[in-house]
Amino acid sequence: MSDSPEPTQDAGAPPAALPGRPIAPNDPVPGAKNIVLVMSGKGGVGKSTVAANLALALNRSGYRVGLLDADIYGPSVPTMLGITGQPMSDGQKIQPLQRFGVKLMSIGFLLEDNKAAVVWRGPMLQGAVVQFLKDVAWGELDYLLLDLPPGTGDVALTLSQQVRSSGAVMVTTPEEVALQDVYKAVSMNQKVGIPITGVIENQSYFICDGCDKKHFLFGEGGGQKIAEMAGAPLLGQLPLDPTVRQWGDAGTPVVQAAPQSSIAQAFQKIAEQLVERLAEANRSSAGAPTIDRSGGVNRHLPITR
Repeated sequence: MSDSPEPTQDAGAPPAALPGRPIAPNDPVPGAKNIVLVMSGKGGVGKSTVAANLALALNRSGYRVGLLDADIYGPSVPTMLGITGQPMSDGQKIQPLQRFGVKLMSIGFLLEDNKAAVVWRGPMLQGAVVQFLKDVAWGELDYLLLDLPPGTGDVALTLSQQVRSSGAVMVTTPEEVALQDVYKAVSMNQKVGIPITGVIENQSYFICDGCDKKHFLFGEGGGQKIAEMAGAPLLGQLPLDPTVRQWGDAGTPVVQAAPQSSIAQAFQKIAEQLVERLAEANRSSAGAPTIDRSGGVNRHLPITR
């Protein structure tokens, strides 16, 4: 790793004007044109790795990007982005940290001991997530990515009530054990009105050093099954590549560290498809259902036209 060249920033061409999500008067992040939930329902499928690399791929394409680590119990962003330090406040807003041009916030930045457990019940958990949205000076962003924890509990439900997201990206691995949990996350999104923008199958196959054959270590077709249930496209299949782990452990995700590598290019293509899908959804959202996020204050059904 020490012999590898210093990663360089590729600013890319300035993006054209983006269509954005509808912004309500009480939106917690009014400056974010698109809010994307990176989620799974299953732990250990590489969701944080995907979120970090997608954020950097979008940034390298010239977009203004933020990444919120919404996994309070198991924050990964500080390690994967190689950044530590206490966020400062101007008396009104918390200033996010920045790395490689991406604005970052994580509970990990606020812990004195990075090995200490966060032992909070639901209300504190929900409050922290809402504060990271409302009280952080995100500024004007083209994309704010939220790296969600596993499961379908408090954080996911709070976000469905508090934020009008542009869509969710579901991350899975091919094996049936993972699919059973991801199915539940898809079902939850459908129940609470979170649109599913696409599916990413991680660790789809492995190519050894001595051959070009794809070895499907965890089975085949899992990502396509999730996509069919979600009614969304399979955005890509990412191979099991040791350099992703190596660069993630080193604090520089592979998209930034080795942008010309095949795995980095795979992330970049997925990011391009994500941009296209979100733009299409935003342009056609005029007739979409409106979700009542008042928490029961308004006396009508939660979904109205």
